[in-house]
Amino acid sequence: MNICGQVVGRQAPGTISALWAPVTLVALSVVGCSDPRPVVEGDLAFVGVNVLPMQGPDAPVVLENQTVIVTNRRVAAIKPADEVNLGDDVVIVDAEGQYLMPGLADMHGHLPTSRLMPVDAKNLLFLYVANGVTTVRGMQGNPSHFRVRDQIARGETLGPRLFLGSASMTGSRVTTPELGEQLIREYHQAGYDLAKMHEGLTREVFDAVVAVASEVGIPFGGHVPDEVGLFHALEAGQISIDHLDNYVEALVPEGSQSELQGLRGGAEDLLDVVDEGRLPMLVEATRTAGAWVVPTMVLWETAFFGDRAAAELRPLRPELRYMPPEIIEQWVRAVDERLATSDPVTNRRVSRLRRTILKALHDGGVRILLGTDSPQIFNVPGFSIHHEMALWVELGMTPYQVLEAGTRRVAEYFHAVDDFGSVVVGHRADFLLLTANPVADIANVAERAGVMVNGRWIPEAQIQERLASIAQFYGN
Repeated sequence: MNICGQVVGRQAPGTISALWAPVTLVALSVVGCSDPRPVVEGDLAFVGVNVLPMQGPDAPVVLENQTVIVTNRRVAAIKPADEVNLGDDVVIVDAEGQYLMPGLADMHGHLPTSRLMPVDAKNLLFLYVANGVTTVRGMQGNPSHFRVRDQIARGETLGPRLFLGSASMTGSRVTTPELGEQLIREYHQAGYDLAKMHEGLTREVFDAVVAVASEVGIPFGGHVPDEVGLFHALEAGQISIDHLDNYVEALVPEGSQSELQGLRGGAEDLLDVVDEGRLPMLVEATRTAGAWVVPTMVLWETAFFGDRAAAELRPLRPELRYMPPEIIEQWVRAVDERLATSDPVTNRRVSRLRRTILKALHDGGVRILLGTDSPQIFNVPGFSIHHEMALWVELGMTPYQVLEAGTRRVAEYFHAVDDFGSVVVGHRADFLLLTANPVADIANVAERAGVMVNGRWIPEAQIQERLASIAQFYGN
């Protein structure tokens, strides 16, 4: 039998800006930091492992001392270790005492852009995988992303499974109902999984877009334009509300709407007219509509309502060494410029209010999904999800509830509970192998022993080797 050696080590956890507006992505087969060679793409068995199936209900179940067999990129069997005899053609991963859970999903991520060379694109995709993010809902698409998605699915490129949102339906771009209707039909025909809503859409254009989206059967989600408002977006059937968009604004009583200038403009007076007594109404409206919420809390507390300068933030984000230096420089300028033009006290008030809203939504039974909006200001792909999960636990969610939001709940969103999101027979072989129980402490999600994505097993030693090569490539 072949034994896959493992070197276990700790890896630090780690509005679309113009810096990352996705455009054409060229072929990813380039010279540079190469993908780690998978140990096996055939039959493989995790032996002696503790399995976290993540099948619900809201209480963790651990199947101790199991053998999990993977064949043809799917889970073929899960049985007690002492009941399984493995043949010589099976590659064995000695996982005694370790924990196997489904791979995580980032439900608001972004793909490579024109600002990146092809090697940077490969590196970015690997950063997701290195952190156990095996599924990404890309939220700013273009036609070239279909090719990348297919390359990953065929095993030609190492990266997370991709679900693709369309290019953003912004008010500056979609200026008439007719144009909006045309774009929706084009996005549906092209095969996008989501029509991406964005700021600036008028109520008239939004309603026209929604009518066609409902007709052709493409879901729509993302931002909530100010003129549309949260309640109208929910009533119209928007599938996801990202960034807690328009929730703060919806706390302003109708009689005070004339004072509503929008948080993005930095209006300090807004917080003075907010009525938190409206929160139960917002929670009920969201829950009744069946909408999903992708809050992307850490990004917004860093980039938009942060109270720390870049010099204070950088030591808290050692994973920046895996990003191109020119991108980091732009992020540093963006943080410092925004801090210089905003009030730190007001920023902290906004962040506290957003936390209050998220806690109320969760406690009220609203369906919440993990997402980070990375790569964006000081949020590195893959690593940022660790920061997001830690914040949710800080708000009072259990580690298990947080993990659900990045695994089984994601499968529910995609109506694919029979395909992924849990460790059960027949599911995709997208796993995160950990040396410690993540249900006991969410920080243990960073205690990796390896990652399996699309049936390709990458032990921690290879992950660390590739991360080191990426850092070296960028001069770090």
